[in-house]
Amino acid sequence: MADTNSVVDETVKNENEEQENEDDNEVVNDVEGTEAPKKKKKKKKKKKTEDLDGAVNGVADDLEKQKINDAQGEGASEEAGEGQKKKKKKKKNTGQKQQTSPPTIPISELFPDGNYPEGEIMEYPVVQDSTTAKDRMTNEEKRALDRANNYIYQEVRQAAEAHRQTRKYMKEYIKPGMTMIDICETLETSARKLINENKLEAGLAFPTGCSLNHCAAHYTPNAGDPTVLGVDDVCKIDFGTHINGRIIDCAFTLSFNPKYDRLLQAVKDATNTGIKESGIDVRLCDIGERIQEVMESYEVELDGKTYQVKSIRNLNGHSISPYRIHAGKTVPIVKGGEATRMEEMEFYAIETFGSTGKGVVHDDMETSHYMKNFEVGHVPLRVQKSKQLLSVINQNFGTLAFCRRWLDRLGQTKYLIALKNLCDVGILDPYPPLCDTKGCYTAQFEHTILLRPTCKEVISRGDDY
Repeated sequence: MADTNSVVDETVKNENEEQENEDDNEVVNDVEGTEAPKKKKKKKKKKKTEDLDGAVNGVADDLEKQKINDAQGEGASEEAGEGQKKKKKKKKNTGQKQQTSPPTIPISELFPDGNYPEGEIMEYPVVQDSTTAKDRMTNEEKRALDRANNYIYQEVRQAAEAHRQTRKYMKEYIKPGMTMIDICETLETSARKLINENKLEAGLAFPTGCSLNHCAAHYTPNAGDPTVLGVDDVCKIDFGTHINGRIIDCAFTLSFNPKYDRLLQAVKDATNTGIKESGIDVRLCDIGERIQEVMESYEVELDGKTYQVKSIRNLNGHSISPYRIHAGKTVPIVKGGEATRMEEMEFYAIETFGSTGKGVVHDDMETSHYMKNFEVGHVPLRVQKSKQLLSVINQNFGTLAFCRRWLDRLGQTKYLIALKNLCDVGILDPYPPLCDTKGCYTAQFEHTILLRPTCKEVISRGDDY
């Protein structure tokens, strides 16, 4: 019996020990289980703080970059703003009006400072007898005289710029099939706007010449004239502008068939030769000889027949003075003219006419041009209508040329008898069209030059001719 109890006791004791060991293990496991998560939490906290630090640093970097970009943007915008301000200032300072098409803005508004474009400047030729036309460009006395006359130069340059812009537009505008009245009225309307017409202070210097083919000069259509410009016509456009009587007389020829090109080239070359030969102390007859030599060196073939281009010997260039288109001196275009010399500060219209006909013109067709005699004194008039018409002429044209269309424009009616009466008593001179033989062709080119103390200025010169 004793042996059985001891076995049981040992068994119970072993079981108790095992139970205690298991409890201890559980406690240890519990402690380890509680410590392990704590360690993990510490690691996570470290990781979170590192992440937060990185994010803060990233935000700071972004903010710095943003500040730099903003600063650059502000600098760029400031520069752009300054550039815009500069542009605006430039517009204000150099803000020049641009001409319209068709031209309508007066030349005085395009050049508000009163300095108008200068013409072509040429040195004087050295004449054979070695007179005073040499070395004027650097002579102080001549340069002082040049500066003293600047106000004259500006007036005539203003008229020249109006002429240049008008003819540039008209060369594009004129087309075959147009009536000559439409061409003339369009040209005159444009020129009046550009010159800012004001009776005798500024306006047109003479009626628009639009002579066709064998007619060389002084033709402009009267009211009701049905003449139409044809494809095979050669048309001479001759018109003038003036400021305070300072006249620009300039002409060119238009053709729409290339077979006339040699004729036009001959006359243009002759005109340029006349300009080149002109100068202070140059004899007028010498200029005519050189013009004829160049003109008649050309030939033109028309419809299988060859013609020599001839200078029209009874048409000439001429000197110009204030309010006087023909001032007394003539520049011949053939050999054998006057031996009179050109002088300082004289204006000249250097114009040449070439023809495939006889080279002589005569009066023909209906008169349209009239001009008051510059030297006529007081002439008593008996006809009341003549007195009234003369008053209109004096107020609007003075001693400048005019035409019947211009009287119509001023509202004058039934004036033909009065006009004839004024011609009969010598107050007015009629200028009928000048024509060569029918069937021939004529051409004309013309420029106005000024013999300045220092140099020769081709005032009406442009990019076109």
